[in-house]
Amino acid sequence: MEKTYNPRDIEEPLYNFWEKNGYFKPNNDVTKPSFCIMMPPPNITGNLHMGHAFQQTIMDILIRYHRMQGENTLWQVGTDHAGIATQILVERQIYLEEHKTKKDYKRDEFIQKIWSWKNKYNLIVTNQIRRLGNSVDWDREKFTLDPDICKSVKEAFIIFYKNNLIYQKKRLVHWDSELETVISDLEVEHRPIKSKKWFIRYPIICDHEKNNNQVKYLIVSTTRPETLLGDTAIAVNPKDKNYNKLIGQFAICPLVDRIIPIIGDKYADIEKGTGCVKITPAHDFNDYKVGLTHRLPMINIFTFSGKIKINFDVYDYEGNKSNIYNSLVPTKFQNLDILSARIKIVNEIKKIGLLDKVEECEVITPHSDRSGVIIQPMLTNQWYLKTSKLANLAISAVKDKRINFIPSQYETMYLSWMNNIEDWCISRQLWWGHRIPVWYDNQKNIYVGYDEERIRKEYNIPNDVILTQEQDVLDTWFSSGLWTFSTLGWPKKTAFLKVFHSTNVLVSGFDIIFFWIARMIMLTMSLVKDKSGVSQVPFKNVYITGLIRDEEGQKMSKSKGNVIDPLDMIDGISLAELIKKRTNNLLQPKLLKEIKERTIKQFPNGISPTGTDALRFTFCALASNTRDIKWDMGRLKGYRNFCNKLWNASRFVLMNTKNHHFFDFSINSNMLFINKWILIEFNNTVKLYRDALDSYRFDISANILYDFTWNTFCDWYLEFVKLIIKFGSFQDSYFTKNVLIYILENLLKLLHPIIPFITETIWQRVKKIKNIKEKTIMLQSFPEYNDSLYDEAVLFYMSWIKKIIIFIRNIRSEMNINSKKCLSLFLKNVSLDQKKIIQENFLFFKNMLYLDKIQIVSKEYKEPLLSIKKIIDKVEVFIPLTKVIDKRTELKRLNKEIKHIKLQILFVKEKILNKNFLRYAPQHIVQKEKEKLKNLNSIYLKLFDQIKIFNHSLDEY
Repeated sequence: MEKTYNPRDIEEPLYNFWEKNGYFKPNNDVTKPSFCIMMPPPNITGNLHMGHAFQQTIMDILIRYHRMQGENTLWQVGTDHAGIATQILVERQIYLEEHKTKKDYKRDEFIQKIWSWKNKYNLIVTNQIRRLGNSVDWDREKFTLDPDICKSVKEAFIIFYKNNLIYQKKRLVHWDSELETVISDLEVEHRPIKSKKWFIRYPIICDHEKNNNQVKYLIVSTTRPETLLGDTAIAVNPKDKNYNKLIGQFAICPLVDRIIPIIGDKYADIEKGTGCVKITPAHDFNDYKVGLTHRLPMINIFTFSGKIKINFDVYDYEGNKSNIYNSLVPTKFQNLDILSARIKIVNEIKKIGLLDKVEECEVITPHSDRSGVIIQPMLTNQWYLKTSKLANLAISAVKDKRINFIPSQYETMYLSWMNNIEDWCISRQLWWGHRIPVWYDNQKNIYVGYDEERIRKEYNIPNDVILTQEQDVLDTWFSSGLWTFSTLGWPKKTAFLKVFHSTNVLVSGFDIIFFWIARMIMLTMSLVKDKSGVSQVPFKNVYITGLIRDEEGQKMSKSKGNVIDPLDMIDGISLAELIKKRTNNLLQPKLLKEIKERTIKQFPNGISPTGTDALRFTFCALASNTRDIKWDMGRLKGYRNFCNKLWNASRFVLMNTKNHHFFDFSINSNMLFINKWILIEFNNTVKLYRDALDSYRFDISANILYDFTWNTFCDWYLEFVKLIIKFGSFQDSYFTKNVLIYILENLLKLLHPIIPFITETIWQRVKKIKNIKEKTIMLQSFPEYNDSLYDEAVLFYMSWIKKIIIFIRNIRSEMNINSKKCLSLFLKNVSLDQKKIIQENFLFFKNMLYLDKIQIVSKEYKEPLLSIKKIIDKVEVFIPLTKVIDKRTELKRLNKEIKHIKLQILFVKEKILNKNFLRYAPQHIVQKEKEKLKNLNSIYLKLFDQIKIFNHSLDEY
């Protein structure tokens, strides 16, 4: 092995070796249990971010773990066409390069441009997946617009439509006026913005008998005065004594002189605002519900691009065209954008004396998380799936534990949303995506099918009747909702569908439980049945990860300039390149200076390369059950050091077993105690590690392996092995090398799912010593726990030995005794077993601790006055110091040191007792000072005890 561990030299060649040899493919042994994970398909629109890398690491750990157990394993990979996001990027590119918009092209021409873009940029994502070491089956790679996936999507739509679960209706939706499409309510981001509240008078058409107080106006407050053009009622609370007598009367809507009814509805809050609410059913979700209840007309005042229309679209409450109101928009408002219309309308209201007052306020305003524009509720014709009808099956699957959420608290979140689910708007006004398989004739009759040819044949439609396909495409989440079975060949009953569905586990974030997870469960259970006709679940377990945040707990986003590309940690990046990356194409250029300064402060020297394995180990160690996970560059550096430690330890093993002939062995009574101990410790580690992985506690699994590798194997066992090889008999040395190779090889197997590259590299060397013929560690059998290999006494006695060693090392450190200066060790009250262990390992202990003698003494033996004594597991352990140190010199040193400690204690105490310090200092600083005082007091007591010993011994002397 090379002297220095360099991930760059080993990682890409190893991945090519794995992929070329087909090690990632299922073994197709139907007699063995299957294990399948569907990778959530990342969008083709850009690089993988930290969340992708984190979740894919977790998935790969599970896949490699189950593959090594001999299971028939499939990790399905693929990418998503990402309808809105991809179309935005391509439209921007065309505008920058050609100064054209989508509308300058025919639909097919524009889609072809997106395909060209996809073929170029999809490689970026798939190469990143490879760099992360993900052992996916590349031969089965899918894209959500592949022909076979398109067939699955059409089949699902047709089945749902024919079962009356898909319908078309005019409803209020969230409308993005820049993209000119409906977007999901889950894709709306609510932000507070500074605005105004306008109080507008609506003249009442008087009925003197019912308006005794001669109320001339109803005053309404609104933050969207432009929407008064679409008002169709004013609501007052039926319990409001000021206004309830006006219910059934009419008012005049300003500027359009529309006569609208005054209705009674509890939606009007007596305590809020003026107590009167204007109702605009076509442009407000709450108003829409009120409009349906009171069967009010609905007036659409906006174009799809967010301007005031020339003619209003007037509908009845069911969405049918209506002539109840004049449809002509006043000329002065036509074609104005919303902000301009607002200013113009407020000025006109003021002119005619109907503006009562204006107040400053803050308004929570919906924005599109796709384009960033303010969302307008818009009345449009859309396609809907009756998810309210599909929800019961999906709810029962979780309640009956056919699907388990891990951690379990996310089950409550899922059920809460599912119990209140509304029908899903599945259509989008885009060109990129799955075009809805619906055709219309001239009379707007609807035909649903795979293509026009089959529709004509099925419905006997002659060729002279023109059929036009629906322009809209399906929501991206519709095709990804079929992902677990469409990728396996559905609707065909393929062998892969039979073997791998239902899949075993879905790894995802809590932020898409509603976007994707719930929808997958609903769609799968409605479409996929077993032989008995029972609905299949898409997956048996849902492992929900936390979200990776930066070191300050902030969400990682380009606008904050705190995004870290996983590949930049693997390969390293200079400060200049990192700043360039973080500030390129900023949506808010004013943040450039702030982002630059933050980056320089955080990474003054850029980011050093760590390799993939260190990054993966960090992800695994951070995968706790918390909702938010703070990224920690310090831990990444620590796990890079861990990989170094493993590399160097393995080099030691390989150098010392170069010509060794390994043979299988079993634990026996003739074996050295140290070798018995390491075999038992490793066996326990196997159990704890497997239990952690089986219960999805990746953080615990990482800590278990870290502790065993670094502390037990490297810091303890290898130190003993060095002594055995150097001072032991040929037989002890030979058998120890056997154990050494056995432990290293099996430790590499345990580590392999988490850190695959370094373990494969080392294993390729170890296998030669063991004469293993197989070509890769990833197909080796995973270590199993042997419940007969447990000896509590061995673990107890080794713990006792370690305590003695630590005790002696601490004495040398605390009393400044040279590490090479020989000490004498005396033991009293030793059991027969302890005596045997000491005698058998005398040579090793003596050389490890630089002892001139190890003596077991009787209970009557009286230790020298000048000695350090400690009781360790009932055994009295003491070290005479008479010949080791000069008493007076040491006493002088101790007194000097204790004076120094006293001064430090007084200084810290003074600070802690200072009221201003306690009042103004941050809590973590105060706590730090308290911890410092505690440590100083501990040191003081130790020094004081040593001084007592020396003073006492001098008196005796």
